[in-house]
Amino acid sequence: MEREITPSISAATIDRLVIGKRLRHFRNAAGLTLEQLGSRVGVVASQLSLVENGKREPKLTLIQAIARELDVDPAELLTPEAPDERSELEIELERAQSTPWYDQIGLPRIRAPRSLSDEALEALVGLHREIARRTRAAATTSEEARRGNTKIRLQMQQRDNYLPDIEVIASDLMRRIGHSVGAVTHREVAMLAELLGFTLIFVDDLPPNTRSITDLENGRIYLPPTSIPGGHGLRSLALQAMAHRVLGHAEPQSYLEFLEQRLQINYFASACLLPEAKAVEYLQQAKRNRNLAIEDFRDAFGVTHEAAAHRFTNLATRHLDLRVHHYRTDGDGVLVRGYENDGLPYLVDDAGAIEGELLCAKWGGRTAFHRTNRTSEFYQYTDTPAGTFWTSVQTGEAEQQAFSISCGVPFDDARWFRGRDTQVRKHSTCPDPSCCRTPPQVLRERWEGKAWPSARMHAHVLSPLPTGTFPGVEDTSMYEFLSKHAPEA
Repeated sequence: MEREITPSISAATIDRLVIGKRLRHFRNAAGLTLEQLGSRVGVVASQLSLVENGKREPKLTLIQAIARELDVDPAELLTPEAPDERSELEIELERAQSTPWYDQIGLPRIRAPRSLSDEALEALVGLHREIARRTRAAATTSEEARRGNTKIRLQMQQRDNYLPDIEVIASDLMRRIGHSVGAVTHREVAMLAELLGFTLIFVDDLPPNTRSITDLENGRIYLPPTSIPGGHGLRSLALQAMAHRVLGHAEPQSYLEFLEQRLQINYFASACLLPEAKAVEYLQQAKRNRNLAIEDFRDAFGVTHEAAAHRFTNLATRHLDLRVHHYRTDGDGVLVRGYENDGLPYLVDDAGAIEGELLCAKWGGRTAFHRTNRTSEFYQYTDTPAGTFWTSVQTGEAEQQAFSISCGVPFDDARWFRGRDTQVRKHSTCPDPSCCRTPPQVLRERWEGKAWPSARMHAHVLSPLPTGTFPGVEDTSMYEFLSKHAPEA
């Protein structure tokens, strides 16, 4: 009885290189030449050679005929694995030489005839593997980082910026150390570390580009003696270090995985410092009083303004039925990071990324810098093409650089917040260039073609992103540090 090809297998699913190698393997095993097999199935040898070399996709009727002549099941010809180790190497070499970057360098393609020794083939494939490895290990492009950030931002948008699994883990751990109300103390953080098998040790010689180092063998977490500028308090740094173990992280295999882990440890630290149950209770009461304020939330739990704003966005949609936006800019008005599920129309690049985009000059995150007194929150309504939004903004300085932290809601939800009675209102039409990117006509007529500024060069423009398993951390310095501080055996 003639054997039939499994109906689920179609020509579209066939890997031409693999099937070609399998055809050649079974033809050689049957002791047939291309001419002999071709005459039996009604195909000239040159056409059959194209199939075996992966240059032509075979019709299913041809596969059926070949299988019959070679006395094998058709499924054997369509199995998606190379028939032997040699064929696997040949396929890998062919694929490596079919990539765009190989075409760009202009080198000839090397075929792998049977006369090419296995050792030479292994060397060629090994070189391609090493080039690929070094390419991956080389500096991640800014485009890759932006794509990764965009992917994560959109995922968090779908989740309303809320990660229930991490909330449960953090709540359970804070309950186990007996935390009940108020700000989490340094002592309680040390207790949590002890519960997890760690000791916190403060040192002043951490290697550059490290916030902390964890000695997994000896259960030690090394931290700087003081907070890191930019809002990275010691409690948060310690909790982030513990989070890697709590959340079961392995060494990141890509820059995207590194970014995902960073998001998760930051979320865990916030969920510990502002525990869900108490934070929600506080925010719900403030909403009932129509007195929601990020600065009050910040002070009630003893965290930074950015941590409070970020934590508010974690909880606002799930527990307060509020859709929100939150972003940080530098002193030049460039977006550093942002989140929204309320429709705030960030400017985005072609890939959907917002990081590095210049915020509209009429949004609160930039107009807040124009105030003389920047100690308290600034409030503003902004009319945009997507609607009107209310925003509260706090400005500050970190490492001699200005920044702003903004958090807000659509117009109708401003009634729950302190600052809703502000009279400050701006009209933005961005991304329309005439909004704030095109100078007024009178200025253009006066100065266009008559000015030539000496632009300040940002150091990061020509710098590659950090490299390494943990980007920016030099393994040698880290291991030397651990050897210096490890307890004697």
